[in-house]
Amino acid sequence: MSSSVELSDRAKRRLEQLQAKIEVATDREVSQREVLDRIVSRGYESKRAVVASFRDEAGTRSDDDWEGLSEDEIDAFLSETFASGAETDEDDIDKILYGE
Repeated sequence: MSSSVELSDRAKRRLEQLQAKIEVATDREVSQREVLDRIVSRGYESKRAVVASFRDEAGTRSDDDWEGLSEDEIDAFLSETFASGAETDEDDIDKILYGE
């Protein structure tokens, strides 16, 4: 039986990221269907935890609810950036951030 489920853009991005991590970790290709099947199976095995997660979030918002910036907001942000011409590598950034 095959059916389709509409996902939010955020959920789709997360599914794609999870799929990519699984493929890197296992060195094999997996479909999004396989990933979702596994998530649903594991979720079904711990139904209480899944139900509780909905109960716990009722009426609350968290950082996980944030959908990210729109394309216009990203463009506006990037329009304010510029290349300074200074060469910067990871070690320079670590020294600035961590003082090492």
